Amino acid sequence: MEVSDDVHWDVDGLSIVDPRQISHILDLMEPLQEYKLDQDLFDSAFIPFRIQRNLGDGLIRLTRSQESFADAEEPLFGLPNVIDDENSPYADFINHITKVRVNMLNDLIDFEQKLTIDEVEDDIREEENNNFIEGKAVHLFHEVTNILDYVPAGWELDDDDSDKSEEEDFEDLPEIEEEDTSQISKDESLKWDEEEDDDDDSDDTYEGPPPDDGEDSDFSEDEEK
Repeated sequence: MEVSDDVHWDVDGLSIVDPRQISHILDLMEPLQEYKLDQDLFDSAFIPFRIQRNLGDGLIRLTRSQESFADAEEPLFGLPNVIDDENSPYADFINHITKVRVNMLNDLIDFEQKLTIDEVEDDIREEENNNFIEGKAVHLFHEVTNILDYVPAGWELDDDDSDKSEEEDFEDLPEIEEEDTSQISKDESLKWDEEEDDDDDSDDTYEGPPPDDGEDSDFSEDEEK
């Protein structure tokens, strides 16, 4: 979105976050739960809206919702609760996730010196300034994800997504119930084959080459005895 476009991305404009973006933010926040992430700050940072009516031509009418984003049963849009740049529930949320993200990075990466909040804010602000110089406006969704995805240049986090996806694939496999073999053992048709095999085994038959003449005489002598 260019700054010169008709859509204004200033503080007083609407920078609404759609349901897919809300879901993505919630996914990125999940690893921060063990670092004392305050979920309530997210709920207060965005005002939830639900779809009231489809107006056609790609337009919808939104109305306020009382549901929280995490527990909502229908897709919710989020309007950042912005009073001003530095004093608003949205600003409190931004400051909070920056602090928690820094704590997580310091815990997972062995830096020579601890990463600071100021360093993260300076890196992100520099990128935002470059976008502004290029005539690009930053949607509030990207402002949030830039923090939640932040890793210092030259470093990376261990990616366990591939291992997790393989485990999930195995977990998704349906359980196969063991077949009841008791009914199979009662099947008469199967028993018939087994009994026939037993009868064949019990016959005194000779399999092999024809006996020599000497062997024939031995058999005849045995029969006479």
